[in-house]
Formats: sequence, structure tokens, C-alpha cells
Amino acid sequence: MSQSLSAAGTTAGTVPDLALTGDLSRPARLTVPDLFSRPQHESDVSFECATSGIRHHRFTGPLLHDVLVSAGPRFDLTRRKDRLRFLIAVSGADGHHALLSWAEIDPGFGRARVLLAASIDGTRLDHAGPQLVLPQDRCGARHISGINAVRVDGGYGSWE
Repeated sequence: MSQSLSAAGTTAGTVPDLALTGDLSRPARLTVPDLFSRPQHESDVSFECATSGIRHHRFTGPLLHDVLVSAGPRFDLTRRKDRLRFLIAVSGADGHHALLSWAEIDPGFGRARVLLAASIDGTRLDHAGPQLVLPQDRCGARHISGINAVRVDGGYGSWE
């Protein structure tokens, strides 16, 4: 992670939001207060950073899976494996990006408890924007600060 985990990337007075887009029935724009209105999960995370050693933080926020399910991903619920073709692209205001598969976060498959963190170490991220937190990652390279977009893409139906 090249920036401080709580560094703000927005203009004073503005409240950043993230856009949920792509193959969703209910695309949305969410702020940190919106994320706090959802069921919260806490995670104590240790990241091994190449430049600054091991960092310990406590993150709080909803699960990425729960937020995306509420936006209505467009896969066929009657075909369990249909969701496996969906990818999730996350972008931050600082230009960092990460890519996850739906199977990684789905409770029926990888069950990764990926958070859209609304606070770090007890400090709300209202003006810095939410953070993508993958507690299972040893290194914080997929940690994204100031998330401004989450895109769900299932356009990989046929590979012929």
C-alpha cells in the first residue's frame, strides 16, 4: 500500500461515493454512511508490507458479497455455477485497481470475508471513502483506499 490507509483523496467538504455498476439489476451510488446502515463486520488484519513491515489494523464495514447481492447481480440463481463467470473490478480514487472473482466472495465457494470498510481503527472514513479489505491476503497489495467504483461483469458466458 503506497498511501496511508486513511489518507483522504477528496476535496474538503465533499463526501465521496462509490458507484456499483455492471451486470446488476439495481446499480447504486453508496457513501460511507450508506455502508454503516448495513450489517457491520469487524476484522483485525495484519498486512506484510515490503516497504513498511507488518501493519496491524481493525476494519469495520459490510461484506462486499452482501452489498453486491443487494444490488442484484444478473446471474441465473437456478444454475449454481453461473455465478462463477462473474468478475468484480474495484477502483480507487488514487488509481489503484483490484480484480476478484465472484467465487472468491461467495459463501457457497471461497467464502472470503472481503469488507467494504467504513472505518479503520475506530476512525470513520466518511471523507476518505471506503476501503477494500481482504483479510486473508498476507500482503496488502489488493487493499484499495478511497474506492470510487465497483463493477460486476459476467460477460464471459461463452469462450468458443
